[in-house]
Amino acid sequence: MVKSSRAGARRGGHAVDVQALRARADELMAQFERMRSGVGDLQQQLKAVEATVTSDDGLVTVTVGPRGQVTKVEFDPRIYRRPNSKELSATVTETIRRATAKAMADVERLLRPYVPDSQFQAYIDHDLDGIFRQLDSDLPGEDKR
Repeated sequence: MVKSSRAGARRGGHAVDVQALRARADELMAQFERMRSGVGDLQQQLKAVEATVTSDDGLVTVTVGPRGQVTKVEFDPRIYRRPNSKELSATVTETIRRATAKAMADVERLLRPYVPDSQFQAYIDHDLDGIFRQLDSDLPGEDKR
């Protein structure tokens, strides 16, 4: 006998919301299907991510790959007119940082359709604990401890 639209069953002293569990399972299956159907194309797109940034002074150009790994560093020949190693080091480091941020933004843009917003930052940060905490909190009827 169902008293409301919330079909429930007793299990271990806790009410189980069967409709909510089915809805969550359907949502997870749809997410899985989206991921599975687009994973080959996504992998190719992710591998192709490349960001190239030139320093503000135009003397250093850095290219990085999808994980922020430096793949190329170029120096304009004018750099030898100002032999300041500390300034050069700072310029290279800042240019690498900017190129990495650009590549990561491209990776995030590609991944966003495949990862729920509530879990997105945990995925980007490779925070497995955060991902599992979010999944646990999404389960209906779970006690929030």
